[in-house]
Amino acid sequence: MTKSLQDKIALVTGASRGIGKAIAIKLAGEGATVAVHFGTQASRADEVVASIEASGGRAFALQADLTDVGSIAAMFDAFDRKLAEFGTSKFDILVNNAGINAEGSVETLSEADFDRLFATNVKGLFFTSQYGVARLNDGGRLINLSSMVGHNAYPTAVAYAATKAAVDSMTLSMAAGLGPRGITVNAIAPGATETDFIGKYMQDETFVSYFAAAAALGRLGQPSDIADVVAFVASDAARWITGERIRVSGGMHL
Repeated sequence: MTKSLQDKIALVTGASRGIGKAIAIKLAGEGATVAVHFGTQASRADEVVASIEASGGRAFALQADLTDVGSIAAMFDAFDRKLAEFGTSKFDILVNNAGINAEGSVETLSEADFDRLFATNVKGLFFTSQYGVARLNDGGRLINLSSMVGHNAYPTAVAYAATKAAVDSMTLSMAAGLGPRGITVNAIAPGATETDFIGKYMQDETFVSYFAAAAALGRLGQPSDIADVVAFVASDAARWITGERIRVSGGMHL
């Protein structure tokens, strides 16, 4: 049986842990060769690559500080060399998953945290996309990880929420701009998902109970819940979907 992403090449940012790791493993399981981007945790990225290879897939790691456009450029130079090994200069799927959080309300958030959030979640995503679309095949896929937080009120995550609203806005403009090339651009907006991104809260029963109750399906999400939808959007089955913000939240805040 042919896999849905057979012979495709994908780059997943922030793929050394959490949702990004699950996405990388899922895309590889569907037949894609996966570039596993990491920022600082090389050993974790190597573990993801090893896991994919152990299951018969193909993957390799790429490093970049996504707040630094020069580092993004260097990553794509390294990516070009890997693509040449495969006999191509193009790839098929870019998943902009990397992101950070910092707590703070309008009264308390520091300038340093504000700048760090926007440098990673907005600037990093934008310039990774800019370098990526120059190499994407026509008919390719660009998938941005957004968040339910971007369209709901979370006073102690005011800047993080704003970065994800920016991702949603950029997704619309990218979809319109890249449509003539047949490239679809969509945002995936997870709800509360059980990863180390919110790891420090997972021992807080009040937190877990609140967010489980906020979902119509009565639980927190798992990374695989998000990865499965990303794999669908990356596939030919989603060829007529673009410019959408797809909530993958178990019915959070309905």
